[in-house]
Amino acid sequence: MKFGLFMGIWENPKAEGDLHKILHQVVDYILHAERLGYISTFLTEHHFTGLPQIPSSLTVLSYLAARTTTMRLGTAVTILPWHNPLLLAEEIGTLDLLSNGRFDCGIGRGFRYTECRGFGIPGEELGARFDEALEVLQKAWAAKGRFSHHGKYWNFDDAIIDPRPIQKPHPPVWVSAASEASLRRTAQLDYNLLLAQFGDATEIGKKLRCYKEATEACGRRFDPMRVGVTRAFHLTNNEAETQAALDHHHHVLANNRKLSSDPNNTGGSVYRAPAASGDADNIWLIGTHDQIVRRLNSLKDEGVEYVMLIDTAGDIGSLERFAADIVPIFDRPGAV
Repeated sequence: MKFGLFMGIWENPKAEGDLHKILHQVVDYILHAERLGYISTFLTEHHFTGLPQIPSSLTVLSYLAARTTTMRLGTAVTILPWHNPLLLAEEIGTLDLLSNGRFDCGIGRGFRYTECRGFGIPGEELGARFDEALEVLQKAWAAKGRFSHHGKYWNFDDAIIDPRPIQKPHPPVWVSAASEASLRRTAQLDYNLLLAQFGDATEIGKKLRCYKEATEACGRRFDPMRVGVTRAFHLTNNEAETQAALDHHHHVLANNRKLSSDPNNTGGSVYRAPAASGDADNIWLIGTHDQIVRRLNSLKDEGVEYVMLIDTAGDIGSLERFAADIVPIFDRPGAV
C-alpha cells in the first residue's frame, strides 16, 4: 500500500482563522509529508465558502512544485465547468513543466449550490459543461498544431496550446466517479479513478472491481495504483481523542452539506452533497492505532493499494505517528 494526502478544508485551531497562517500551514504540512515518505498530495478546489479552503489549487501546486522534489502534485478535483478549457490546458502544461512531470490532473463536474449560484451556472448544465470542457482538453493534448472547436458552450478557431506538458500524451487524468456507468466510462477513457471517502470498504471494493472489469474488457492490464481512495484521517491515542476528532470531522461535513444544498429545494436536486453509507465503523480512518490498522486491512482485502489521507485539523503529529507506526505495516513486500 502507498499513501498520499488529500487536502481540503483546513480548520487547524492554531491558525486562529488567519488565512495567511492557514495557507502556510498547508504548505508546511505538505512539505513535511514529503520528508516522511508520502508519495502525493491532491488539492481540492472550492469557492464562495467563507471557510478556509483553497480556491486556486493550480497556483498553490505551482509553488509546491518549487518546494518539493519527489511528491506527485494533483488536483482533486479541478471543476471543469468553472474554467475556460483553453486557459486550463495552458496552466496544466505550465505546471507540468515546472514540476518536471509530477502533475496529476484530477477533474470533476461539481455539485455545490453556492458555487453554481456564484458563477451563474445552473446545476443542470454541469454534466454537459464538463463533457465539452473535457473534449476541448482532449483536443488540445492531441493536436499537433492549431485546432478549432465549435460547441454549445465554447467556440474558437485557430488555437494552439503552449507550453505543452512534459508528460506524454498528457498528465495522468484522475476522474471522481461513483455510479457504475461513470466508473465504466472512466475505464473506457483510460483515465485513473478517484473514489470518495464516504463509502465503507465493501462499497469501495464493489466500485474498484467494476472499474477493474471495465479496464480489462478494453484489453488493458489493471493497475491498482491507478485507483486512489480518500479516507478521512486522524490517528488518536484513546477513545476520548477519537470522539473529539470524529466530532470535528462531522462538523466539517455539516458545513459541506450546507454549502452544497439548495435551500429552496427540499426534494430532488442536482445539488447533492455526498453522504456516508455502509458500516460506520469501516469508513473513516479516525481512531487509535489498532482501529486504523483494522480498517486499512479491510480496504486491502478489497484490493485497495493507494490511500489518500485527509485530516481537516492538519495535525502534523498524527501524520508523523502514522508514517512511523502504521505505514511500515502495509508498505513493504509481502505485507498483509
